[in-house]
Amino acid sequence: MLKNNVMNFIGCDAAYEEADVVLFGAPFDSTTSFRPGTRFAPPAIRGDSYGLETYSPYQDRDLEGCRVFDSGDLELPFGDPSKALEQIEERTAVILKDGKIPFMIGGEHLVTLGAVRAAVKKYPDLNIIHLDAHTDLRDDYLGVSLSHACVIRRCWDILGDGRIWQFGIRSGEGKEFKWAKEGHTTLRPFDLEGIEDVVRSLAGKPVYFTVDLDVLDPSVFPGTGTPEPGGVSFTELVRAATLVCRGSRLVGCDVNELCPVYDQSGVSTAVACKVIREMLLAMGNGGKE
Repeated sequence: MLKNNVMNFIGCDAAYEEADVVLFGAPFDSTTSFRPGTRFAPPAIRGDSYGLETYSPYQDRDLEGCRVFDSGDLELPFGDPSKALEQIEERTAVILKDGKIPFMIGGEHLVTLGAVRAAVKKYPDLNIIHLDAHTDLRDDYLGVSLSHACVIRRCWDILGDGRIWQFGIRSGEGKEFKWAKEGHTTLRPFDLEGIEDVVRSLAGKPVYFTVDLDVLDPSVFPGTGTPEPGGVSFTELVRAATLVCRGSRLVGCDVNELCPVYDQSGVSTAVACKVIREMLLAMGNGGKE
């Protein structure tokens, strides 16, 4: 059984035994290709969450009606991606074994691979819904296969064709887009249109949901390592994330790529907190029958 964290994300103070969802942080950014700093996101998000209310007017739900346990951050070896992924996989596997949904806060996007490795062992027919500015489909980045630029390609190595659904993509090498179009993934560029149809098509199938916050336009979310102009709005992201979390057979999820040091205003961290709150509320009943 996991132990309570000293500081919880606001409203996430259920006992482990009673929890439906278990939060944990993966503060890792050793393969970041541009600006580092995502390792500082999980504690920043917890601290800033106390600027939120537990109640959401978007959904008319309250975290006080949900059962969420915050197990704190993993202590990851920054210089060893393989070992870090092993530790993430181990934590995710414990949560899944206990019949709960793991909710990981990154960290760079590579952390998703560790969680997916654990999830697919319990759910061999796993599907991934992926929101991002970047394809993340490179086979390697500067000769390295374990990179945040390669994370979805590494997930494809496990899942194969037809089980990864990508939205909001607006950056990547031409060969990545071509590779996706060959049928390896289903890629929707620029926006989140069609996500409702995908959720409907995956009804009853296990879904892992990964949200790279740079899917947002940097005017909304400048605090990230690889900002890409032209992204979606906060409202669009919350609508899509709520739809996936409420409408899917969700077995795991993550939110990643906040770099709080690149937005001294704190707005980006506040955005990340609110996205996480809305996802948690959509996963639990939040006072609704």
